[in-house]
Amino acid sequence: MANLPEKNKFARNFSRCLNWEEKYLYVIELGEKLPPLNDADRKPKNLISGCQSQVWIVMFSNEQGRVEFHGDSDTAIVKGLLAVVFILYHALTPQQIIDLDVRPFFEELALSKHLTISRAQGVAAMIRAICRHATQLL
Repeated sequence: MANLPEKNKFARNFSRCLNWEEKYLYVIELGEKLPPLNDADRKPKNLISGCQSQVWIVMFSNEQGRVEFHGDSDTAIVKGLLAVVFILYHALTPQQIIDLDVRPFFEELALSKHLTISRAQGVAAMIRAICRHATQLL
């Protein structure tokens, strides 16, 4: 996650994009910054159901009790959206992840309005899966 901007910097950079094409390109660029996912982590238990694309998410608590994320997708835009979701939850504890309502953030960016229905449902599926896994980490 060291290559990804923190949440406020992401929001500033996103808002500086002049149009939605630039915003999509920025999101795709963020996805390219995710480190590669090990083949061993591409197993059914890490595959997110409810996404049209294939999305894998791996989560674990580090020594400080903060959740770390790894993930990948088979499409560039979805991988970028995965990076955005990881930015939102970066360095939070499992309880903070469960308590965080990310909808206002997506509304503020107007990102949800510019996603296809299937991509918006995929993002919602990612968030549900992260919250479920955070519950298991408690």
